[in-house]
Amino acid sequence: MALNTSFARQVRLKRLHRHHPDRLFVVPLDHSVTDGPVTGGNRVNQLVGRLARNGVDAVVLHKGSLRHVDAEWFTSTSLIVHLSASTVHAPDPNDKYLVASVEEALRLGADAVSVHVNLGSHEERQQVSDMAKVADACDRWNVPLLAMMYPRGPKIVNPADPALVAHAVTLAADLGADLVKAPYVGSVEAMAEITGTASVPVIVVGGPRNDDEGAVLGYVEDALRGGAAGVAMGRNVFQAADPGAVAYKLAELIHGDFPPTTAGPRPGGN
Repeated sequence: MALNTSFARQVRLKRLHRHHPDRLFVVPLDHSVTDGPVTGGNRVNQLVGRLARNGVDAVVLHKGSLRHVDAEWFTSTSLIVHLSASTVHAPDPNDKYLVASVEEALRLGADAVSVHVNLGSHEERQQVSDMAKVADACDRWNVPLLAMMYPRGPKIVNPADPALVAHAVTLAADLGADLVKAPYVGSVEAMAEITGTASVPVIVVGGPRNDDEGAVLGYVEDALRGGAAGVAMGRNVFQAADPGAVAYKLAELIHGDFPPTTAGPRPGGN
């Protein structure tokens, strides 16, 4: 942890790393703003409860969702309020914009905030500017910032190109992010080159829905071997038949046996 990190920011970062000082397991639940209802019968309160009880360090939610979530879950997991939005119906869905502020997130009890930047999109300039403004507010209020960085745009041929991902990670760190979520670049060696030079921890995206649980676990294992600090995995957790059980297995892998493997996944939620 950087020496110039404030006491309050250190406290909030430690809240995020609930189960391991250097590893992080995040489940984004912000997809519904972009895509509409995506969780089927798994209501958000039920989901957060199951995830909290099975080793997830933090969930990402939009501000309105919090009205439907029991506060008690956040004694076992942390809250990241997502500040960015767009929908699949927009002329360019890659053009993200701010829909909440750091101050608003703090009023809601957030432990951290997140912003989304699509490197190479038509509105990259505005998204980068927005992230810089959010980073400034995070410095004023001592709130950790998770930057979700994706190479996406008309000139992006391969969004997992190592050079592009390295640039996205560097951009986020240079503008004040504490953590960066970025694509896995396809190999342990190439990922290690990126994480080895990154000045902040990098967690990888969860990827598209995959019904092969073994493949999902293998993907995360490779990312960790490549130096990733963890994963931010949404659809492969909350769209699974048993989100709690999948979360438990991923938590064991990311944190190293959380809790003891003989305990088994714990039910939770209403």
